[in-house]
Order: sequence, then structure tokens, then C-alpha cells
Amino acid sequence: MTKIALITGASRGLGAALAKTLAQTHHIVAVAKTTGALEELDDAIQAQGGQATLAPLDITDAQAMAHLCLSIHDRWGHVDVWAHTAIHAAPLTPAAHVDGRDWEKSVALNATATATLIPMVSPLLLAAPGGQALFFDDPRAGEKFFASYGATKAAQMALARSWAAETVNTGPKVHILAPRPMPTATRARFFPGEDRAALTPPDTEAARLLNSIGL
Repeated sequence: MTKIALITGASRGLGAALAKTLAQTHHIVAVAKTTGALEELDDAIQAQGGQATLAPLDITDAQAMAHLCLSIHDRWGHVDVWAHTAIHAAPLTPAAHVDGRDWEKSVALNATATATLIPMVSPLLLAAPGGQALFFDDPRAGEKFFASYGATKAAQMALARSWAAETVNTGPKVHILAPRPMPTATRARFFPGEDRAALTPPDTEAARLLNSIGL
């Protein structure tokens, strides 16, 4: 049976690194909005002998994501690993000056999409032997200037932790992982001017995180 890894937010950063690492043992279903970046990821995966299916979709489009999950079910019948790295990093701003559009986008992508995807992907994970879901913590809630990102990322993690607690005996296995600081575009928005050479490369961190849970 072909092992399937679904990566939401696969176009860059940790998502792309996880896709490349998992492609050594899994067929990758890579989801992101940026077609060009997905094609670059596909080239990298093929260069190392792996295979990927590209899904240039907006994860906030519930109908499109439902269609994708149905297509995965019809083609493979299961998902072995779901790594959810998609995130909206709203610009840093005082809480008293939160932009309404940034707040709405943060809620839609970081919280609502996660709540929508969990029920869609859960049956696919349960159909695999030992299906696993991976979420990635970044505890900024309550820090100054992180109002939109911190609050909605905390909501995402709350959903993941509830799911993890609820599935201890039934599966799928839900992991809450804590990545080390990496030189990603998201971090660059939050910490401009930071010495990026001191940060952990995404490929290195992806390998460490997956190894920590036996993948």
C-alpha cells in the first residue's frame, strides 16, 4: 500500500522541507496557493526519486478541500501523515491597531480552516494503519504586537490539543511539535534584521521533528 503524506502549506519553509523529507518514503500530496513554488517543490522531490501530487488550492476554500479529500479517498483510500503548516502571519501591530482585514484572514486561515480540515482528514487518517497528524506550535499569544497571529495561532493549537486528547485511545495519533527558530519568510516578517545564519535550516529541522516521532 502506497504511503501518503498530505502537506497543507507545502510551498515553502517547514512545509516544503517536510514534503521533501517525507518524499523518501511517502507519495506527497502538496497543498498551497502558489503554483510556481509547488512546481519547484515537485522538481526537488523528483530529483531525489520521489513523487508528488500538486494541489494549488486555498485551504480556506472548504468546498475545494472537501473535493481534494474525496479525490485522495477515491485514489488511495487513506492518508498516513497529515502535516499542517499553513499559516497567515499578520503584520506585527499593537492590539489597539489591529487591521480588520488582517484579523479576518488570520481567523479564516489559522483557526477556521483548521477546524474545517480536521473532520475532513480524520477519516483518511483512520483508514491508514497508524495514521498521524502533525501540528506545529509557536506560542506568541499575549506577546506585545502579536495580537492577530498570537490569538489565532493559539486557537489553532487549542483545536489540535483537543483532538489529540480525544483520540488517545481511538487514533489517529495527533502530535503537537515545537520547531526551533528557522530562517523562514514568516519569521523574517516578525524579526527583521535577525542573524538568519544562526537559525536552523528548515530541512534540518524537518528531519529532526520527523525523527522525534519515528517518521
